[in-house]
Amino acid sequence: MGNQLDRITHLNYSELPTGDPSGVEKDELRVGVAYFFSDDEEEPDDRSPSDSFRDDSPRHGGGGVGGGCGSGDGGGGGVDGDGIGEDGGAPPLDELEYSAFCCHECIFSKLRASEDLRVHSPAALLSMCKPGDVLELVARAQPPHWAVFAGGDRVVHLHKGEIRADSLLDVSGGRPGRIVNERYRYRPLPAELVVRNAAGHVGLRGGEVCWGDSESFAAWCRFGKREFKAGGEAHSAEQRYFLKVHAAHSTARTLVFRSLEDMIRERRRVDASGPLHELRR
Repeated sequence: MGNQLDRITHLNYSELPTGDPSGVEKDELRVGVAYFFSDDEEEPDDRSPSDSFRDDSPRHGGGGVGGGCGSGDGGGGGVDGDGIGEDGGAPPLDELEYSAFCCHECIFSKLRASEDLRVHSPAALLSMCKPGDVLELVARAQPPHWAVFAGGDRVVHLHKGEIRADSLLDVSGGRPGRIVNERYRYRPLPAELVVRNAAGHVGLRGGEVCWGDSESFAAWCRFGKREFKAGGEAHSAEQRYFLKVHAAHSTARTLVFRSLEDMIRERRRVDASGPLHELRR
């Protein structure tokens, strides 16, 4: 037992187990962690912005904070083959780009320099998907809608406070989309477990749902990390998340958050407000 405790004390936070290996967390007491349940949907959020502050100091700049996120200053032309369909994809939307860090480690990246941001029609996207893929449906001045592809034409997603299984074509509502398996940099679960996580929660609604938006639910299905759940992360003075907002012809801005949940909420608020609105603030 002593050796096991010694090993645990030397693990980085990112290495600590955050849930049952199956990806489905049991109802058990977790010291220092409070769970809160939310049925808020991810559509434009009317809640007050999360508690954050700007930090534009050079020490948080670009890719120097952590490896693998890049600077965001490069042009298009992604390297991720998952984003390329037979139709070649539509040109990227006028989207803000982001990179995020925790404890100087890159945990999230949406940069044209390292990802193909082209989008595809729902029909083309359907032909590209494999079970367990995480999809992002996008439209201008709206937060993206995330879903887990379950096979056939079905996706599992959080919509208006309910976890549902629907046809991708119906869910898209004509919005184009892309596969975003690599957007978060955590170690993914096996594809069959991702699908099981998603399908096992179909039918939950209202107070039974413990994710604040479709992105948090889909990301939890893929990575099994409790930080994606509402109130699933213990706050500490040392644990901070840095979100760099990259915009063309503008200096990158850095926002700081106390939890992953807060960071996701604010980034989605920025996406919903639109790039021009954000740059004029």
